[in-house]
Amino acid sequence: MLRQFHSLPGLIAALFVIVLSVTGAILSLNPALERAGSVVVPATGQISVAELAGKVAEHYPGVNQIERTPLGTLIVYYTRDGQMGADRVDPRTGQSIAAYEPSSFSAWVKNLHRSLLLDMPGRAVAGIMALAMVVLAISGALLLAARLGGWRQLLRPVRGTLIQRLHIELGRAAMLGLLLSGLTASYLSATTFGLAPEGVAAEPEFPMEVSGGPPAAVDTLSALKATDLNDLRELVYPYPNDPTDMYSLSTDQGAGYIDQASGEWLSYQPHDATHRLYEFIYMLHTGEGLWWLGVILGLASLTVPVMAVTGPIIWWKRQQSKPKLAANSGPNAADSIILVGSEGNTTWGFARTLHDSLARKGHRVHTAPMNQLASGYRGAKRLFILTATYGDGDAPASASRFLARLEKMSNTPDLPVAVLGFGDRQFPRFCGFAKEVEAALAAKGWPQLLPLDTINQQSPQAFTRWGDAVSKAISTELTLIHTPTRPHTTTLKLGERVDYGADVQAPTAVLRFRAPENGSQPSLLNRLLGRTGLPPFEAGDLVGILPPDSHVPRFYSLASASKDGTLEICVRHHPGGLCSSFLHALPVGGTIEAFIQPNPDFRPAAGKAPVVLIGAGTGIGPLIGFIRHNKAHRSMHLYWGGRSPQSDFLYEPELNTYMEDKRLTELNAVFSRVSDSAYVQDKISVDAVQLRRLIEKGAQILVCGGRDMAASVMAAMDEVIAPLGMDVATLKAQGRYREDVY
Repeated sequence: MLRQFHSLPGLIAALFVIVLSVTGAILSLNPALERAGSVVVPATGQISVAELAGKVAEHYPGVNQIERTPLGTLIVYYTRDGQMGADRVDPRTGQSIAAYEPSSFSAWVKNLHRSLLLDMPGRAVAGIMALAMVVLAISGALLLAARLGGWRQLLRPVRGTLIQRLHIELGRAAMLGLLLSGLTASYLSATTFGLAPEGVAAEPEFPMEVSGGPPAAVDTLSALKATDLNDLRELVYPYPNDPTDMYSLSTDQGAGYIDQASGEWLSYQPHDATHRLYEFIYMLHTGEGLWWLGVILGLASLTVPVMAVTGPIIWWKRQQSKPKLAANSGPNAADSIILVGSEGNTTWGFARTLHDSLARKGHRVHTAPMNQLASGYRGAKRLFILTATYGDGDAPASASRFLARLEKMSNTPDLPVAVLGFGDRQFPRFCGFAKEVEAALAAKGWPQLLPLDTINQQSPQAFTRWGDAVSKAISTELTLIHTPTRPHTTTLKLGERVDYGADVQAPTAVLRFRAPENGSQPSLLNRLLGRTGLPPFEAGDLVGILPPDSHVPRFYSLASASKDGTLEICVRHHPGGLCSSFLHALPVGGTIEAFIQPNPDFRPAAGKAPVVLIGAGTGIGPLIGFIRHNKAHRSMHLYWGGRSPQSDFLYEPELNTYMEDKRLTELNAVFSRVSDSAYVQDKISVDAVQLRRLIEKGAQILVCGGRDMAASVMAAMDEVIAPLGMDVATLKAQGRYREDVY
């Protein structure tokens, strides 16, 4: 519901908010430009209105009015030789600085901003759009907090596609500015239509009598002498040679009339609280009086056009990703029930794979959101729950009411259930909602078809393994091959390979691919410009490789960047493994079909803080890439584990070179098949004191390798940093502990 509350106003209001934000950004420059071109008014107590008026009179005998803008610019309106004129003047001398000419362009932009050039109907639309901006800012903040695991995590790095990250980062940066602009604009619009007090200054009582004496010199008038220049809004002069006319003075505190002969107040009306509130809100909205705030709000407004484009793109892709289920039986006619908890529709793709596989085997399948949990399924023999976790342990959109519905169920169906959780190990509460669902079902007494299983980062391979367990549980052979939409692939040619590990029965190859010579090989000009013919990527990104006769990609972490001219991966041969067998048999000159999947969260963060790299086996791939590109000689410490230094010490010569040229600060390699055997987690425990020092200096930890190794490293790191009052969950919440686990 919250996502719809954010999406619908954004889709409806997109064009209007673009116009309002761009015009608002343009108008926000006016206070800063005025400030830059004006003479600063002396501090309070240095010049009175009387002194200024006296100096102005020396240079402008025909002065009619003196006006001070909120930013302190002084404008004199005068008559000379029958012609009206206006000048900006120096507050210290009363002399002209330049002619005052209001910008017709600014006036047009202001009219467009306030009313869309449509007068009152346009003002109504602008007011509604301001309210929509408030809704978008608040709902966006709530969505972001939920996505990142709470308000305290609001500044943590975000994951997602480039479009998603751009939308989120801009929204996060501009959130407060847009909320302030929207709230103040909504108030100003409400005053226009009488929905809030107008805040119009009350008019002072018009004097019925004046002294009628000869006019005194303006710089001698007591009321003007008692008024500081910094309080001036406007001084209107009496009509020349009319002893019955008077001065009209408006200040920050109020307004009134002054006798031109005696210099005393004839009447005075102080501003009330409503007027002061209106002026304060007007100042916050326009920046007139706070030029620096205007600049900040203008910069925030400039994010709106980008978000107005990225938002609909994200919405459209989410709509397109909704699966179309074939042969979806009714809930009481189905023998297999699949309930789905999803936020961005990705989990629905896995549910469709399970749905279709069961249907092909003759099962009647009903698939629905978890929020549609029924009190009973008459013909059902099994229940599958596939659920993502939103943020750090929260329910996704389609499962937000599941636990409440489950709690209200008075009967417990005799229906075996299997829960499969989808999540991201970067969050401390990995698959937290799936675990909560499993516990709630157990508390209600539901029988278990399979123990809870979890999938990290939507791994198709892990889903296939879970499918094997399902096959055994229901005595039906299922093949759950989840194939996301196949991306465009690039043909790459194997240019070089280095083989390791044959002596320890762990054949591993470092494979370096290049763009093929036929077609995408870069020309001489492109080579001189650094163009390699490869798709853009960085070390730590993933390459998806499609082996022959397979539509299921296998992903490998990249050890190089496209600017290196090669695409480099480390691959261990797994007996029976389709892709690893294909790659290990690939001769130099052979080709592959591949695509890049960005992985921007797994790489060293910007800055100078130390980096601790931890891996085992082929997990060294992205780590060597990070070291290779450490041209700034940032402190990098590598912990890596292999089997034998004689057989599978991957990248040994290159690592020694990096130690010499200071790209690598420390190399800690351990091996499991030697006399003093050890694993990488053992070395971490031994170096606890040094690692604590690095953590205290703000070090980031990057871990790459198998699931068991990653779990052991995490347990060791928890013990290492416990004396600091921290754990790995704390580091993850700070974005300082990242994993690439397979």
